[in-house]
Parts: sequence; C-alpha cells; structure tokens
Amino acid sequence: MKKSVFLTLLIFLSLIIAACGNTNENSSGNNGNADNANNTNEAPDSEAFTIGVIPAQTEGSMEGAMDKLQSILTDEMGREVKVEVYPDYNGVVEAMNYDKIDMAYFGPLSYVIAHEKSGAKAIITQLIDGEPFYHSYIITHKDNPWNSLEELVKDSSEVNFAFGDPNSTSGSLIPSIELKDREVYRSEDDYDFESVRFTGSHDATALGVLNKQVDAGAIDSAIYNQLVDSGKVDGEQIKTIWESEPLFQYPWAVHQDTDEETIEALRSAFLGIEDQEVLDAFGATAFTEASNEDYESIRQAALKEGLIEE
Repeated sequence: MKKSVFLTLLIFLSLIIAACGNTNENSSGNNGNADNANNTNEAPDSEAFTIGVIPAQTEGSMEGAMDKLQSILTDEMGREVKVEVYPDYNGVVEAMNYDKIDMAYFGPLSYVIAHEKSGAKAIITQLIDGEPFYHSYIITHKDNPWNSLEELVKDSSEVNFAFGDPNSTSGSLIPSIELKDREVYRSEDDYDFESVRFTGSHDATALGVLNKQVDAGAIDSAIYNQLVDSGKVDGEQIKTIWESEPLFQYPWAVHQDTDEETIEALRSAFLGIEDQEVLDAFGATAFTEASNEDYESIRQAALKEGLIEE
C-alpha cells in the first residue's frame, strides 16, 4: 500500500514538473516569437533606403552632389538613405528588377524598361527653367562644315559619330530613330558613318566633340547646357545642328512595393530641395511630381525599336 502511494506521488510530481517545463518552454517560445515579430517590424525603419542613380555625367563629377542629396533625404525622411551612382544605365534597371534598390533615378527609356520589367513607379522629375522637358541634341565642333543634320547626313561616310549610353533616351534612342529615318544608321554594327561609338555618358560625348575625338554626337540638352554654364565645356566651340521634339524629364521611380506614406515623404523631401549643387548635378532648377503616364511617348518609341514588348 505504502509502495503504491509512493509511486502515485512520484508520478504526480513528475507530471507537475513536466507541465512547468512545458509552460516555461512555451513562454520562452512566445517571447522569442514576440521578439522576432518586433525585430521584423523594426527592420524596415532600421534598414537604409537605397537609391540607384544612372551616370548622367561621369561618376566622379556627381559624387559631392550625391553625398549632399543623401544627407538631405536622410534628414527629411528620418531614416538612413544611401545614394549610389551606377556605372551604366542597365545596372540601375537590373538593381530595381532584382530588388537591390528601393528607388532609382532613371533616364526616360531606362524607366520605361524598368516599369515593364519590375513595375517601377515614377513619382518625381526635375524642372528646367520651370518646365519638365528637355531635348536630344546632335552637336558638332564649330570648325566642322555642317550647320544642319541634313548637311551632316550627306557627308555621313566622313563622320565619326558618338552616342551616349545605349539605354539613354536623348543620347541613343531618340537620335538613333532620327538617323534611321534618314537611312544612315540601322544598328551599332550597320551604318553609313565612318565609325560609331558609345561614350557611356553625356559629358563624355560633349568632351569628345569639343576635343575633336568625334565629329558629332547625341546629348541631353539640359546636361549640355549645364556643362556650358559651369564652364566644363566651352559652348563657343560647339554648335547644335539638330534638336528633337520635347521629351519629359528624367524620372525618380520607386519600387512597386513602396507604401504611400514613404512615397509622400519622398515627394515632400524632393520638392523642398534648394541646394544648388544637387540641382546642378541634374541640370535642374527644382523638382516636381511625375507619373507613369508622362512617359507614354517614350514607351511608344521603345516599342517601335523593339526594346520592350506589348
């Protein structure tokens, strides 16, 4: 009888200890999950908001302005912001496509491609003298005999021509369509020019023409004017022989998953920027709102060239 009572007591105590152990484990597990949940909720605020920028000018010339932009956005948004200039346009498109960045400064064509690939959404662009438009220019040195694109086309076999980045709107897409319409350019491997090259950036094209390394080149009008105004390029030595129809300015676009609160904070921060070095880096006088609809004409040009599909 005593043995039976003793065994019963042992079993009872064992059950109590096991129950306490399970309670502690469950309690610990719940606390762990709560901690994990808190960490998950805090992560978006603690992680840097990343912005990729196309190389509208050579990377070194944009560094100081990008550091300032990074500081301005960090202060205005109340969270760390990191701005990085990419080596080429396609790199920014792919960074957005593979969720490596939260926002990007695109050329209109690279934006259209990114929108098609990953749903990037344009929210901001820049104003040039109060207008959100710019042009594609074809420029040549003043010593060259051509005063119009018609004259240059007639001598195409003697011309060394330069585009910017292959994914640039004003440095490649729009002028290449014009030259195709004039039947002197079909592709980067098939043309009537003496040679064709891609410089990678607008300032490199301007300097190539200025230094007579190329005979003519396609360039963003706003960046060209900013290079002249800053004294980096002597405008007296260069003439513009062709100008495109107005193009809507370069967009700043967010990742498709960006919440409205963040979008509004970004818009507010950009609309308030007055720092001249930052504005000059983009040839801008101010920033203004933009939307996907503003780039429909570029989308149609990209469709025409087979760069995107319906």
